[in-house]
Amino acid sequence: MFALVDCNNFYATCETLFRPSLRGKPVVVLSNNDGCVVARSAEAKALGIKMGVPAFQIKEEIDRHGIEIFSSNYTLYADMSHRVMRILASLAPAVEIYSIDEAFLDVCGIRDLHAFGLALRTTIRQWTGITVAVGIAPTKTLAKLANNGAKKYAATGGVVVLTDRQRQRKLMSLTPVDTVWGVGRKLTRKLNGLGIHTALDLCQGDVHNIRRQFNVVLARTVSELQGISCLDLEQVPSPKKQIVTSRSFGQRIIEMGDMRQAISEFTERACSKLRKEGQYARAISVFIQTNPFIKHTPGYANCAHGSLPDHTNDSFQFCRLAQRLLQQIWREGYAYNKAGVMLGDFSPSTRRQITLFAKPVRDNSQIMAAIDRINNTVGTIKLATTGIHQQWAMRRERLSPAYTTRWQDIPLVR
Repeated sequence: MFALVDCNNFYATCETLFRPSLRGKPVVVLSNNDGCVVARSAEAKALGIKMGVPAFQIKEEIDRHGIEIFSSNYTLYADMSHRVMRILASLAPAVEIYSIDEAFLDVCGIRDLHAFGLALRTTIRQWTGITVAVGIAPTKTLAKLANNGAKKYAATGGVVVLTDRQRQRKLMSLTPVDTVWGVGRKLTRKLNGLGIHTALDLCQGDVHNIRRQFNVVLARTVSELQGISCLDLEQVPSPKKQIVTSRSFGQRIIEMGDMRQAISEFTERACSKLRKEGQYARAISVFIQTNPFIKHTPGYANCAHGSLPDHTNDSFQFCRLAQRLLQQIWREGYAYNKAGVMLGDFSPSTRRQITLFAKPVRDNSQIMAAIDRINNTVGTIKLATTGIHQQWAMRRERLSPAYTTRWQDIPLVR
């Protein structure tokens, strides 16, 4: 038995937790550089605000309905997510963190599943202020389906348990096939052409025919809808094969010095993620580009690849190589709006076979570990090449305080 716990309107909820005056009001969270809508409160959804719509296109609606707008506060969201996941880990035998606001639980052996789901909701709401929906079923796909039902139908009380086959079939008959886990827009069109419009239609399909006409992934989804568990709980995330760090700039970069700062910043972040994963890399790619949607100005995009002699997670070595690669692809006279780096060729260790004439490389592992410890506790240490005044930094004009991770932003109760 699996349970899927999903935080309701997570980003928008995090923004209202520490501002009670916003509860019951429409709230919208914007993407990087305050571009598009990436999260909405229930009240904003009721007003017809769509996901992904550019903020400038809904300016009239924002003014007319008094919609509160926020820039993405990833530090706040990550901390609140961590709090929710710790609660789940204390209440369930095993947890798989699926995304920042979703987790699968192993609930085998729990007798009263509905009472357990209600206890999850109550505890998380009481300890964090966040409301969750809980779906419980014999397979992950059915648990996802149950969770959708828990969010959609208020009469469920936020918890749906799909242990009864008749109840499973009823919910599947009410669920469009495009909302089934793993069924995207392109696949939905193909399925609709075959007369498959609901989750029940897909469930009643022949697994062998589905596999032959489509692929093994969709065939596995059909088996899961039929109650045959094909997906296990992944308590340990699979190791990554690459790490990409990139951003669109708050303002376009025209100077080489600014681009050097950005590439150093992205490289340092990527190496920090690499160390957190406990892995080592050898290859790095650097890319820069202008805005491809602006037609009346000259455009340019390029990428350069390079490798270090050995696997490492040393920020110093990768930053030096990234700067050399940037030098190869930089062209004057362009206004760049985006850049990034990608680390590849991963290894779980730094063991290597050296030659007799191999040049020794300074071991900075202790320095990197010290920097990570400091950054994770009391402050931020950065490479000087990332700059102090980053004019190109991401635009976040409506950023809320870091209520839970910065001393000066802790709310005061008077």
